[in-house]
Amino acid sequence: MFSALKSSFEDRISSASVQGDINAGLTVGVIALPLSMALAIAIGVPPQHGLYTAMIAGIAIALMGGSRVNISGPTAAFVVVLLPIVHQFGLGGLLISGFMAGMILILLGISKSGRLIEIVPFPVVIGFTAGIGVVIATFQIKDFLGLEIPAFDGHFFDKLSAIIQALPSFDWQASLIAAITLFVLIYWPKLHSKIPGHLIALLVGTLIAMGLNISMVEFEVETIGSRFHYALNGIMGEGIPPILPNFEWPWNLADANGNPIGFSFELFRTLLPAAITIAILGALESLLCASAADGMCGQKHNPNDELIGQGIGNMIIPFFGGIPATAAIARTAANVKAGATTPFSSVIHGGFILLSIIVFAPFLSYIPMSSMAALLMMVAWNMSESHHFIRILKSAPKGDIIVLLTCFILTVLFDMAIAVAIGMAMAAGLFIKRSIETTTHQQLSKYNPDRETLPDEIVFYDINGPLFFGTAEKTMNHLTYIAPEVRVVILDMAEVNMIDMSAIIAMETILKNFEKHKVSIVINQLQPRLLLKLRKAGLRKQEGKVEFTNHADDAFARAKALLEH
Repeated sequence: MFSALKSSFEDRISSASVQGDINAGLTVGVIALPLSMALAIAIGVPPQHGLYTAMIAGIAIALMGGSRVNISGPTAAFVVVLLPIVHQFGLGGLLISGFMAGMILILLGISKSGRLIEIVPFPVVIGFTAGIGVVIATFQIKDFLGLEIPAFDGHFFDKLSAIIQALPSFDWQASLIAAITLFVLIYWPKLHSKIPGHLIALLVGTLIAMGLNISMVEFEVETIGSRFHYALNGIMGEGIPPILPNFEWPWNLADANGNPIGFSFELFRTLLPAAITIAILGALESLLCASAADGMCGQKHNPNDELIGQGIGNMIIPFFGGIPATAAIARTAANVKAGATTPFSSVIHGGFILLSIIVFAPFLSYIPMSSMAALLMMVAWNMSESHHFIRILKSAPKGDIIVLLTCFILTVLFDMAIAVAIGMAMAAGLFIKRSIETTTHQQLSKYNPDRETLPDEIVFYDINGPLFFGTAEKTMNHLTYIAPEVRVVILDMAEVNMIDMSAIIAMETILKNFEKHKVSIVINQLQPRLLLKLRKAGLRKQEGKVEFTNHADDAFARAKALLEH
């Protein structure tokens, strides 16, 4: 497997512009550096774990996945899923959940489920992504305003209540730096500079905070260095440790109480729902990202290979302190626009993160937490897809609007997994309803507009659309109400494209009713594959009772012959 992988990768590299991949990798590395730290902080773990994820997952998934240009790492979509895990199970529980999610992703890929995950309805996707955006933005209000909140956990209304109660502790210094950072984030793209706006925004916010701290004795804001600490060779340090990630068993890491979490079947059972949620969200976001990348670069990804690659990457990174990863749409788009054509750009991106950890770790510690909050607020806004949200509200059918709002509200108030599950159920119900409406049946007075009128003893029904559990009962029940003089019923099923077991059972019931009343049935122009399905279920030709024909003329001739018997 790995020899084939190596050969494939070498072929890709040799056929692409190495210079373009290097430029793209460096560009995405600059983008991913602050984002990876910010997203790690957003879920409640030290920032270096986000960097470890971007570095290791960025390389491993790119080499083993099914997309040439996807950039993987920590993403904003995971924040609302991972934050509760960290609060309840600590870093150890989070990494074990990520490992289990990786196993599930591999199983999804092996079972060829890639195409199924890609068919999640658009209102469901926009509903939960907009909801995630609202939740992430809410989480950042604390640091954006410099509020003092001892315990910032619980459901959405709990957090909202904690924010309101903490408003008297408003810190104008933190808010000033956050506002400046947000201002740069909003207006820098208008300059059309090639330098990523969030890099400039964090640089400006950090330099202004340092300058004000020097010129004003009382000016002080919380930074990465003042909030996060590490121990290295018995010496305590601030911020991000300037060392490479070490191999460590995830179950030796701390739980929510600071003790080694260990590993047991009970823990596995408890973490399984969280792992399933991580896997499904990771699969969905990765495949949506790969599909978007295909449209930008003109290539075609393999969805099942992408799931397997994501699974392998997520099974590797927990042993090096990495949090769950998935493909990131914004970083992938930047990768393609910068000229990437092969996974080599993602390798360069990972290498840049590695170099940054070793060289720039001391400087990253000066970044204000309020600037990171402003960055995450901008990420939340971009993730909310407000233009798509408003477009659906303005122009979509009523059913799609209900699905959108349901997913949005459930994501904000309860849980993303609940929102997606209920949203998918509602979307499926909406699909069934619309399918039922497309299936029609009509009794015709003539079997062909240009032919003779049918005698009273023969009725001709034209059935169009799929016959499944939602439509079979309605369509077939209509056939039970025929006039007493009718002796032959012709069913024209040329436009029937699907028959399920519910429809077959309904047809059996109708046939028994017809036989009881000495009525024959002629089934016309049923597709061969559907005819075979009926035969397997036991619905075969019965002389004088059930007949099959291939043309309307043949059906009418056979019906007249049955009347003469």
